[in-house]
Order: sequence, then structure tokens, then C-alpha cells
Amino acid sequence: MAISQNGNIVSSVGQFKTLEQFIIEQQHVLPYSTGAFSRLIRDISVAAKIINRDINKAGLVDIIGDAGEVNVQGEDQQKLDIMAHNELVRALIRGGECCVIGSEEQEDLIFVEPNSSGHGEYIVLFDPLDGSSNIDVNVSVGTIFSVYRLEKFSGEGKPTMEDVLRPGVDQVASGYVIYGSSTMLVYTTGHGVNGFTLDPSVGEFMLSHPDIKTPEQGTLYSINEGYYRAFEKGLREYIKWIQTPDEATGRPYTSRYIGSFISDFHRNLLRGGIYMYPSTAKNKNGKLRLMYEVNPTAFIVEQAGGIAIDGTKRVMEIIPGSLHARTPLFIGSKQMVERVQQFLSGELTLKNAS
Repeated sequence: MAISQNGNIVSSVGQFKTLEQFIIEQQHVLPYSTGAFSRLIRDISVAAKIINRDINKAGLVDIIGDAGEVNVQGEDQQKLDIMAHNELVRALIRGGECCVIGSEEQEDLIFVEPNSSGHGEYIVLFDPLDGSSNIDVNVSVGTIFSVYRLEKFSGEGKPTMEDVLRPGVDQVASGYVIYGSSTMLVYTTGHGVNGFTLDPSVGEFMLSHPDIKTPEQGTLYSINEGYYRAFEKGLREYIKWIQTPDEATGRPYTSRYIGSFISDFHRNLLRGGIYMYPSTAKNKNGKLRLMYEVNPTAFIVEQAGGIAIDGTKRVMEIIPGSLHARTPLFIGSKQMVERVQQFLSGELTLKNAS
């Protein structure tokens, strides 16, 4: 939307490309350029609009709070988790471009029956509503998705778990939708990162953040410091280092931790920063899910010029051992992630870091 000279609100539709227009224009850079991918992203965007509508009703109708069930992660399911899961599954099955769907909220894969055109060619994995426990206090939440292309089946004419348990480097697209003061869809196909803001007056996602690049060095760090004593020594020293005043490096850095992963990630992507969810004695593999949260955001941050590691190696090269595998994560601005890796390896300490 825009404001005219007389103060009236006018539509900005003519000033922006829609998501669908942008995808069609970009198809020439994709090695698998077909209309199927365009339709797949359209299906996800339609589900996101419905989820956005329902989130905006939270507090007015009975869709917040616990659903009374526990998901495969051992977490209490929120009513909106189930709603978002159902909307995405419904949209993807109806669209017919998927052969397999995986959701953080469901233990098993959903195998989509072929239609008159045969099997869909894409595998879509998603976290339907990241940060949903914060809905009732009006904190931003989001949908995260990851897309793989299935060129041939490992099984007898139908996909198997083997087709799904692939490293993040095999992704052909990933993205997220963040529901906040505005609703944004951000995605990559390996050719840069672009962001689209939902214009509620016309119900379309408009290109608002073309070719997103994350700063190589930021001043924000995001970590739950309540677990400080459970962190390994190198990480504790890194945190002390970033809190130590130093005019030359712009320290101390600013701590910003929302507790909704995609919200923290989105802010740091745009402004520059690092998000950290390390291993602890209680959670040796961290808490973030490799397939549903880590790989999709790692693909995005790398395309934007950042880095994502598990503390020692690139997370997108990890071979998943299970559908709901977890991993520690350090993700964000290139120089910040490289610096924390030096502390974790012991190459840098508080005594020799400049």
C-alpha cells in the first residue's frame, strides 16, 4: 500500500511483481524448468494465506492453546500447529505436484497417491508453525519448508524413506513464511533469495525484498543464555568475548532472543547477526530439526552470503539418520559464524582473541 498526496491510501499492486509472476519469469534459470514448480510454490502460498487468516483470529475464536496431544517430538501440540499442518497437507495433495510430504507434527511420511498424470515430482518437508507456543502472547511465528526433486524412485515405482533422507545440498528450493506485523514469504531456488510481502487488499504476495543479502558482519546474537552453564567452554568464552567492550570491533554485540526460531533467523538475515542453538549435556544434538528447520534456513542463508554449521561442519552436508533428526546450529553472518567456530575448535580463546 502507499499514501497519496491527499492522504488517501492507494493500492501499490501496480508497483510490484506478484509471487506467481516472479516465479514464471525466473523459470529459465532452473534446470528443471516446468510449470509444476510454479504450481507447487503457489500451493504453499495459498496454504500460508489461510494460516495467516486463522492466526489473525487467534484470541477471537478457540484456536489457541494446547490441543491436548503430544507430537512425535514429545512436545505439547498447539491447536494452531494442527490447523497449519492440515492446511499445508490439504493444499499440497490437492495441487498434485508432491509424491511425498513430511511434517514435523507427524511421525510418518505422507505418501501421495498418483493422479491421472502420475506421481508428483517433488518431496516437501515442513514445520507448519514454528514458535506456535508464542501465539497467545502475540509473538511472530512462521512456516518453514524444504523442497527436494525426485527424479526416480529407489523403490518399485513408488517413493521410499531412502528417497527422503537426503542431505540439504540436494534441496531444489526452501523458504519460510513469517506471520508478524506483515506477512512475508522468503524463498530460494539456489539463485539468490527473494522476499514477498502479502498485500491483504488483494490477497497477493508482492516482491518487496529482491535479492536479499545478509551482512558479512553483524552486531546481533541470539541464544538462550539461561543455559549458559550447560554450554561447552569454547562457546562460553565466545559469549564473554562478544560481550566485552571493544570499539574497533563494535563490541559488545546486542543480544536479541525471541524464542521463535524463524523470527530470530529472519531478523538476523536482514540486519546481520548469528543465531546459536548448541548441544548441551541434556540435549546433545541440540533441539532444532535438521530436515524441517535447519536445512531450509541453511540453504537460504548460504544463498544470501551467510554460513550454517553444526559447530564443526556445514549442516547441509549432514546425511540425516532419521526423519526427525536434530542437530546443533550456528547460523548467520559469515564472519560471526567463522569466529564462533574458531572458539569452538579452541583455535581462539579469550586470551588470544583480538
